[in-house]
Amino acid sequence: MSSATRLPPGAPPPADPGDSAPAPADRSFASGARILSIGIASTGIFTFAYLATASHVLSGKAYSMISLCWAIMFVILSVIYRPIEQLLSRTIADRQARGYARQSLRVPAAIQFSFATLFLIAALSLRHQIQYGMFNGSAALYWILVIGVLAYAASYFARGWLAGNKRFALYGGLVFLEATSRFLFALAVAVGIGTGQNVVGLGMAVAPFVSLSVIPFAFSRIRSSSPAASAAPVADAAGEGPAHAQLQEATEDLSLGGGAEFAVAVVAIMLSEQALMNAGVLITAAHQASGATLTAGLVGFVFNVMLICRAPLQLFQAIQTSILPHLAGLEARESAAEFHRAIRTTVVVIVAFGLAVALGLLAIGPAVMTAVLGNKGFSYGRVGLALVGLGMGLHLVSGTFNQAALARGRARWAAACWLTAAALFVAFVATGGGSDSAQVMRVEVGYFGATAVLCALLWQLYRRGTAQSAPTTPAIRA
Repeated sequence: MSSATRLPPGAPPPADPGDSAPAPADRSFASGARILSIGIASTGIFTFAYLATASHVLSGKAYSMISLCWAIMFVILSVIYRPIEQLLSRTIADRQARGYARQSLRVPAAIQFSFATLFLIAALSLRHQIQYGMFNGSAALYWILVIGVLAYAASYFARGWLAGNKRFALYGGLVFLEATSRFLFALAVAVGIGTGQNVVGLGMAVAPFVSLSVIPFAFSRIRSSSPAASAAPVADAAGEGPAHAQLQEATEDLSLGGGAEFAVAVVAIMLSEQALMNAGVLITAAHQASGATLTAGLVGFVFNVMLICRAPLQLFQAIQTSILPHLAGLEARESAAEFHRAIRTTVVVIVAFGLAVALGLLAIGPAVMTAVLGNKGFSYGRVGLALVGLGMGLHLVSGTFNQAALARGRARWAAACWLTAAALFVAFVATGGGSDSAQVMRVEVGYFGATAVLCALLWQLYRRGTAQSAPTTPAIRA
């Protein structure tokens, strides 16, 4: 204790900050992450059940078409919609942490609508190439892709709004309804109510419509429970004083330039992440289409291998969804110690989980994968599965460092890290050749190597701290 803070005799010592009760923000983050983890854990189970059931009830060729449609759809969704979800979540949480009652929805909605419109124009103009070049002439899969992507525009916008307002129970309910409704279509084929890949695929188009049924509940409760609502009288009272002009300027909507810059950076991040998860599937499909000597059904098998990372990534989306508004609020309040503690705790949990998954796959992975996903004529390698498990852990750690970068205004640098790792992965897998097993092994080894590079790059970015020259908009704070 310094002399400047010497206490008088007999005075009780000051409370140790480390012994104090968790701050409300900490409790909110922890409870939010727990609630969302339960919802998204259930969602992950039903998503895995949907794909596993489809793998059992469809032929290898038909399942490959479903896998390809899934991969294409979710690459598009992550690239054009997840950035707006992240932008909304960060913007709303940042403004609430500063006590502003007004939420900036106009610019994110305009960007979202623009992305959806551009997709529709591209999909209609390239219908022949998509329907016949990708889906073997299936008009049903083409329209499932188009309708599903358009419907998810509203779903992802709702996710960002719910996350920013910390309505994690409703967020979990939204994605849970999406997964369960989609699974029912595969179940219908399994029990004989429907038949074929079109019925299974229809679940991908219907699910986003069902998920939006939670939104009326959010509107009915958000005004009374939002932190911004309680801050509104303070902000309004400033209208009578000389500070009114400054406060009004500070509470203006997010600028189009600032929002677009953030969204473009996150587009690059989402595109890179989807490349890590789906480029192996798409490159394998391209090799088959070009006449390479690869067995029919290998696309679906590669997709099944990458389910090892896909299901946990969806589970930990709960933590990543809740940690971004939490970190944005801590950054706005300049709470560096709490910021680092949130990152450290999340990374420790992920590392333990990743190691456990990798050891389990090394021990019993091939037998479990065959039993759950069915025997499609290919053999799972335990070493390759374990590498994917380790890569999944590195991917999740990278996602945590990425959220820290977004909260600190380093979206552009984070995007550069992701693009580097994705380019290395695509180049490694695309330059391969040979047998079926060689193609699968290149995907497994490439994924592990790319995620290791990504994790190292984002770790270095995290150590650099807050951006010094980030745009000082309400959504992106230096």
